[in-house]
Amino acid sequence: MWGTKRRAGRNRPMIESLFLSLSDLSDRRIIGILIRSMLVTLLIFAALAALTGWALVGVDPCAWFDDSCPLGVAGGGFGAVMLTLLAGWFLFPAIAIAVLCAYIDRVVAIVEARHYPHTATSARSPGWAAVALLGLRSAGRVLLYNLIALPFYIVLLFTVIGPVALFVAVNGAALGRDLGEMVALRHGDRASRAAWLASSRIGRFFVGATVTGLFLVPFANLLAPVLGAAMTTHLYHRRRPT
Repeated sequence: MWGTKRRAGRNRPMIESLFLSLSDLSDRRIIGILIRSMLVTLLIFAALAALTGWALVGVDPCAWFDDSCPLGVAGGGFGAVMLTLLAGWFLFPAIAIAVLCAYIDRVVAIVEARHYPHTATSARSPGWAAVALLGLRSAGRVLLYNLIALPFYIVLLFTVIGPVALFVAVNGAALGRDLGEMVALRHGDRASRAAWLASSRIGRFFVGATVTGLFLVPFANLLAPVLGAAMTTHLYHRRRPT
């Protein structure tokens, strides 16, 4: 019974973070950031599809079978859409976290001003250079994790649910760490940030897995990065190092 109560106490900040962050999505300032981040993410994928379509025009896939069927504009466009959708499985988390870096400081500042004004006044903006570097490192980490997991994705295709479970686990771990670093960067020194990261692994994985799960749902995937930033902010202040 004591163990059950103790686990419930540990899980409480995670559940509170989820519900508080959902309410934060109604803030007009966050809605504006959400719309901008959505548009940037969609434009990146549209540009990727256009570039892929241009590259595919004239390619002859039948040459592999001693035949000829060069792709025209329509064929290249169709191939580009299919390849972009397929690449989205791997690229969307990395691109979404990279785009979020341009807005995360504002999202965190809004959430802190609404719920934690006593700490918002002492928070410091890390600066665009630090955020950009962290964003690039985070996007690279997400891509690397998924490339390492690629053979396992292929093997687990025969289990139907296996690739989805692995995708959530791999990206949940990566995104949980990335979001945690981005939020904690506004507070304390390096030692206190490292201590919080070490003590909040389970909570950050919960946030990362929630965000990754939303990545698999059309339209909800566009909300996921901002929701994750808000969730991590609440988690940080509810389990803040002393």
